[in-house]
Amino acid sequence: MNKSSKFIPTIIAISVIIGILIGTFYANRYSGNRLNIINTTSNKLNDLLYIIDDQYVDKVNISDLVEKAMPNILSELDPHSSYISAKDAATANDELRGSFSGIGVQFTIKDDTVHVNNVIKGGPSENVGILPGDRIISVDDKPFVGKEVTNEETMRRLKGPKGTKVKLGVKRHGEPNPVYFTVIRGDIPVYSVTSTYMLNPELGYIRIKNFGETTYAELLLALADLEYAGFKGLVVDLRGNTGGYLTAVIQMVNEFLPKNKLIVYTEGRKSRREDYRSDGRGSYQSLPLIVLTDEITASAAEIFAGAIQDNDRGVIIGRRTFGKGLVQQPIEFNDGSLIHLTIARYYTPSGRCIQKPYTNGGGKDYEMDIVARYEHGEFFNEDSIRQNGPVYHTGIGRVVYGGGGVMPDYFVAEDTTGYTTYFSQAVSSGLVAQFCFDYCDDNRQTLSQFTEGKDIAKYLRKQNTLEKFVHFADSKGLQRRNLMIIKSRELFERAIYGNIIYSILDQNDYQMYMNEDDPTVLKALEIFKQGKTKPVLEEKDLDNKNKKEDKEEERKVAKGSLSPHDARMATPFYIVSA
Repeated sequence: MNKSSKFIPTIIAISVIIGILIGTFYANRYSGNRLNIINTTSNKLNDLLYIIDDQYVDKVNISDLVEKAMPNILSELDPHSSYISAKDAATANDELRGSFSGIGVQFTIKDDTVHVNNVIKGGPSENVGILPGDRIISVDDKPFVGKEVTNEETMRRLKGPKGTKVKLGVKRHGEPNPVYFTVIRGDIPVYSVTSTYMLNPELGYIRIKNFGETTYAELLLALADLEYAGFKGLVVDLRGNTGGYLTAVIQMVNEFLPKNKLIVYTEGRKSRREDYRSDGRGSYQSLPLIVLTDEITASAAEIFAGAIQDNDRGVIIGRRTFGKGLVQQPIEFNDGSLIHLTIARYYTPSGRCIQKPYTNGGGKDYEMDIVARYEHGEFFNEDSIRQNGPVYHTGIGRVVYGGGGVMPDYFVAEDTTGYTTYFSQAVSSGLVAQFCFDYCDDNRQTLSQFTEGKDIAKYLRKQNTLEKFVHFADSKGLQRRNLMIIKSRELFERAIYGNIIYSILDQNDYQMYMNEDDPTVLKALEIFKQGKTKPVLEEKDLDNKNKKEDKEEERKVAKGSLSPHDARMATPFYIVSA
């Protein structure tokens, strides 16, 4: 056996392997472009992307394709599972965190220029002398005006890590030349409790915008202020509150419930039931309590309302809530992007899920639900509200319904008195906001002398401000309609005066002014005065309760757990769903 013959087996083996590889390549390439692993569902999406990247006629940015596909995939699950890109993830929860790093201004964009509406007290911009009404025209010595000025781009340039500097060029009213400021970015507080004051000598008021990391601490401070003022009852305004962190709402409800009361529970296919109960350490367990809701009240805010209602702890006033009872878990990817994936449902103490019906992938219909409610008349007539969901009962036996939001104990219709198409056009076109900004700009020195919203309103009324607005709107193409203006006078005054009060003073003064003739707040004052803040079992609820107890006994008799004699003699009892 010669030396060359020793390598023949090795050469043959290598040839076979090469042949197999070549054969596999051409088999895959020309047999319908199908890879074996494509048939496995777990890898099908990855394989699709691989095939596109490898064989598509043009060059494709796979990363961009994935970014566009992610939201569409999640939208096929439910209305609240969502994708947040890496660039948006950093700021997505700023409001809930309770702070962000920036320069400390509120702004609007008008005529392709950043206009400073308000300067946050104690923030970096106030410290260097930036004022409401200033126009930011340059950032770090580069002009910042024109079409590039968007909300997103403005926030990108003004926000930044704490301690970093940004140089702003400002055009100030009355100053011929730009004024320059170097601002050192800092932590800017974002408050959840936006208003706290006494509605009358006995009834306190707190408005909560959302439930974030600092909301519970803010609530305790607000309650301490009201306690100092001598409050004997409380209104918690959750209108417009779209939710937030579960931990925050549990802490807050805990302040008002006695020990071992169920606040909420969650349960899902892969998430076992988890109960959240009060610990009995709340400081306001017997304080008369009223909660205000509307069609925007959602998620964590509905948990608050549902816990108060189902435990018969207080009364709900307003309109049916949004109906979001799905629990999202944030899951982060390596690039900083994340998904909010629905993993469970919220259930109120009575056992009802407040999530309104939806179809997978039916996002548009879901989003239009509030419009459908409006068109159906639900905002204006309690009888128009469809309560088709399953029936549940509160602790004392009051009837409540599942299948879509929390229904208030006292319905208050949306106030459409004075509503006209002229008013609608004036507001929706932005003319009211533009007029108020310009008016504040021209009269800031005079308006800044006032310290209370009611005094600003009184001054504006004397100045015939509504007539000035009508002239302004007419110059912008909104034709004067005298009869409609007369009919909508009160709505116009509230909108214009409220905007100006907010710009000159703060959110609390704005809220105090807007609440003066708010029908829902007035109803809360009435209920408190009548001593009706403690729910009672009404006759219709008692009938439903008895029917339920009868059915329970019939079921037990059928199962043999009670003899017919025992069933007739047994004392009726009621079991709370939990």
